[in-house]
Amino acid sequence: MIKLSVIIPAHNEEKRIERTLLDVDSYLEKQNYEYEIIVVDNASIDKTFEEVKKLETTTVQNAKVIKQPIVGKGAAVKLGVEQAQGEFVMFMDADNATPISQIETFWPFLEQGMEVVIGDRYMDDTHRAKQPWYRTVLSRGSNLLIQLVLVPHINDTQAGFKAFKATAAKAIFSHLTINGFAFDMELLAIALKLSFRIKAVSITREEHGGSTVPPSAFIQSLRDLFIIKWNSLIGKYSTK
Repeated sequence: MIKLSVIIPAHNEEKRIERTLLDVDSYLEKQNYEYEIIVVDNASIDKTFEEVKKLETTTVQNAKVIKQPIVGKGAAVKLGVEQAQGEFVMFMDADNATPISQIETFWPFLEQGMEVVIGDRYMDDTHRAKQPWYRTVLSRGSNLLIQLVLVPHINDTQAGFKAFKATAAKAIFSHLTINGFAFDMELLAIALKLSFRIKAVSITREEHGGSTVPPSAFIQSLRDLFIIKWNSLIGKYSTK
């Protein structure tokens, strides 16, 4: 029986991590595969770690929480991938904006041998992401630039819902250098350099408020975009 590792990076998520974990566990326990849920507490200063630890020993026993003292979503997901034991690995956001049930549309491609399957919030107008208009404008504008500079034909690099064959995930994340929000761009650039196949699948996303993504992250990500491009040009990502 196959096993899926679900990685959830969490920074100061004590108020909503319980709801997310209960939803994820409730869905996964009904499936015909094994699973583990790895919550990576990413330098939280609230009680995120304690909340998950409590659930780990009571209602969500397939979950475990580990600490990543390095600040940054990329660093958190990388640690989760290193710890993952499943044949397939995915990560999702702690706010549950894209529900775990949408992994169902990923399975046909993973089972066909696709190494990387990513969520795309803009592929289908009927599934258009529900988020503030300014977030949509910034996201779409950034993605156009990312396509021009780094990863052509990938319309949505930043959706926090991606899945991998575990062998591909471990190879990709072993090269990861970006700890912040631009790690999504880097992992896709690495995947292309390593000749892994990438499939985009339409997903929905609904903002629940309380985002922990600061506005400065967009500026930081644009700087990191050109760092990633340079790393790619000098061959930093070229070997598995």
